[in-house]
Amino acid sequence: MTILVTGATGNIGRQVVEHLAKRDADVRALVRDPSKANFPAGVSVVQGDFLDVDSLRKAMSGVSTLFLLNAVVPDEFTQALIALNVARSAGIERIVYLSVIHADVYVNVPHFAGKFGVERMIEQMDFKATILRPAYFIQNDLMIKDVITGYGTYPMPIGAKGLAMIDVRDIAEIAALELLRREQSAEPLALDRINLVGPETLTGTDIAAIWSDVLARPINYGGDNAEGFEQNLRQFLPAWMAYDLRLMGERFFTDGMLPAAGDVERLTALLGRPLHPYRDFAAEIAASA
Repeated sequence: MTILVTGATGNIGRQVVEHLAKRDADVRALVRDPSKANFPAGVSVVQGDFLDVDSLRKAMSGVSTLFLLNAVVPDEFTQALIALNVARSAGIERIVYLSVIHADVYVNVPHFAGKFGVERMIEQMDFKATILRPAYFIQNDLMIKDVITGYGTYPMPIGAKGLAMIDVRDIAEIAALELLRREQSAEPLALDRINLVGPETLTGTDIAAIWSDVLARPINYGGDNAEGFEQNLRQFLPAWMAYDLRLMGERFFTDGMLPAAGDVERLTALLGRPLHPYRDFAAEIAASA
């Protein structure tokens, strides 16, 4: 009984592998470049790519449970559907899929719409799956830490509706626990969706106030400027991705990323501990600045 983890060299996938290995699971990691694989002892590594069908067939042979994580790329939807079809042919029923919160609401945002399409295919293909729907990753703000600490501005266009930001450490541990729950069940479990949220819902001004507190100096919120956000992103991201993220930011303003009733309590019970708050992340960055 083997669990296959895709996206295994990324931040979340690597942590999922580590959590599973700590719990003595039989783990196989799918990677593009085995030379970059640095996993705990006992984890098997297989080289492959979502667009290389033969490599997927090899990777999924003998696998009982699949963790499906796709990068945000132009052909993300195609990659996921190929993986699902190969998984079905390999006899894999049990899946944990990393989607995104409000995938059915942010319908004009390309990478949200793609993930919602994958969710629909999981249902239509009758997989026994857990669909994890994380809100904004707290660690996304690593890419702007120098702006915060150096220029006194929190530049992400978060808006006033609020985002239930979640730490990637919590995402990875929950994913591992769900993989084990499905893997160890005598019968395949029914499809389930879980919103992955942090312990509090924060606005742009809330986050600026947290940074002001931990840095002991004023940090201003940069404001709801999605156009400026896109232009800044284009300096280091492809134009299509910068535009995709701009559209996401605009939905932050109108819809936010809000938890449903009971989400925080469910995740706290699942983990057996409190969720990591944004303040802890900010304090870690401040301590290393």
